Amino acid sequence: MATVFVSGPFDDLRSRDVRFLEEAAKLGRVTIGLWTDGLVTAREERPAKFPFDERLYLLQAMRHVAAVVPVADLPPAGSPGTGHGPGLRTVLEKVKPRFCVTDDRSPWPDLMASCNDLGIEVRSLGPDVLSGFPSLPPLAVDGSSGRPRVVVTGCYDWFHSGHVRFFEEAAAFGDLYVGVGSDANIRLLKGEGHPLFPQDERAYLVRSVRHVRQAFIATGTGWMDTSAEMAVLKPRFYIVNEDGDRPEKREFCEEARIGYVVLSRAPKPGLPTRDSTALRGF
Repeated sequence: MATVFVSGPFDDLRSRDVRFLEEAAKLGRVTIGLWTDGLVTAREERPAKFPFDERLYLLQAMRHVAAVVPVADLPPAGSPGTGHGPGLRTVLEKVKPRFCVTDDRSPWPDLMASCNDLGIEVRSLGPDVLSGFPSLPPLAVDGSSGRPRVVVTGCYDWFHSGHVRFFEEAAAFGDLYVGVGSDANIRLLKGEGHPLFPQDERAYLVRSVRHVRQAFIATGTGWMDTSAEMAVLKPRFYIVNEDGDRPEKREFCEEARIGYVVLSRAPKPGLPTRDSTALRGF
């Protein structure tokens, strides 16, 4: 399979970034040249909003990404670089991609010059390709792994590393199915102004995480908006974090004889604690 190279800061990963990676992955295995914090500051004249290790963790969790390598500088083709880390040309020579994929936010002059010099084909993805989100597949039970089924639920409005960590921990219990709250139910539970992102976009980001077996939009209302989907999935465990622990959920699981697990809300070791409410400005 061909190796595909993309490069950028991927600071504050959003749905358009994931769509870009998904489309790039149709050409082969995607390797990302991820800008270091110093490069983000130098090139964008601002500090990175999210530190390198956190951006790395998020990208490594994306199912469309095969590998991530740091890019510390982007010198012109043929330049020896700054000496502070691997430059773009050095990384390209090591990765040896068949394609470099760009969009309208990619470092065009640097990437184009280096790829042309090294004989790497450049493909550009326009807004017409990156708009919209593929439809969710119908909810279906997949027992091929032989592992127990696990359900988690939530809003996932401003997607961040804490969500990925929660999925990672929950997936250790079995095949993970994620119920994403509908726009109407999130407004009911949290009030006007919520959610910030529509349900299709939130579900798309969730299903892009490699720890997730399947994502679906919950059809019910209230704190147990996934009761209908639970009847189909028949999970062994329903997992929540401390913020999501509710009496209604405990009672439902007791009646349905589903294991109820409450996880501590803790970030991946070494990463900062994140909160969707704070990130989106509410």
